[in-house]
Parts: sequence; structure tokens; C-alpha cells
Amino acid sequence: MKKAEIDLTKHDLVPKHLKLSEKEKKDLLAQYKISVRELPKIDPKDPAMGHLNAKEGDIIKIIRPSRTAGEIFFYRRVTSA
Repeated sequence: MKKAEIDLTKHDLVPKHLKLSEKEKKDLLAQYKISVRELPKIDPKDPAMGHLNAKEGDIIKIIRPSRTAGEIFFYRRVTSA
């Protein structure tokens, strides 16, 4: 019996994940005056990342709902180490 594929990105409790473009990545790092290595990690095999085709060194923007701010952004660097 074949296991059914479930798209976790459609679930209400999974926040939206976006891969930043090279320009967005450069702008983010300049804005906060940080390097990529200073960002928290996210594994490229994370189930919420399946549709992004992310590779080592990419930056993922995670958009979560907030009662007070509307939306709040988190940034993670893709690394398997």
C-alpha cells in the first residue's frame, strides 16, 4: 500500500515559509549588520521546506500570525550541520 502524500504547507498551524532571493538576502544581512552564520538554523529536510528547493546557505523567511503585530517574521539559514 502506497503512503498518501500530505502537503504540510497547507495546514493552518504551519507558518508560511519563503526562500529569499539573493538581493533580499543581501539587504537583510546589511540591514541587521550580521552574517549568514549568525542566523538560527533550519534543516533542508524540514517538512515545511519541501516545496522550496532550498540549498545550503539560503535564507528562509517564516511568516507567523501575531495577535498584536498582525504578522511577525523569523529568518533561518539553511544548513544540515
